Amino acid sequence: MTKIHADTSRCIGAGQCVLTDPDAFDQDDAAGIVIVLRPEPPDDAAVTRARQAVLICPSQALSLEQ
Repeated sequence: MTKIHADTSRCIGAGQCVLTDPDAFDQDDAAGIVIVLRPEPPDDAAVTRARQAVLICPSQALSLEQ
């Protein structure tokens, strides 16, 4: 099972993850820091979107655990 991890101390609030996969990510209203809505992607398509979000995160705050 793949799991999404977010290091909120590294997040800079760029929002690229939310644009890439709004079903899995959101940002808090105060600082714009990432919130993982769905830590375990339910299917291969969701894993692919999560992987894309990890790759484009400018602060490398996101990671996947297989």
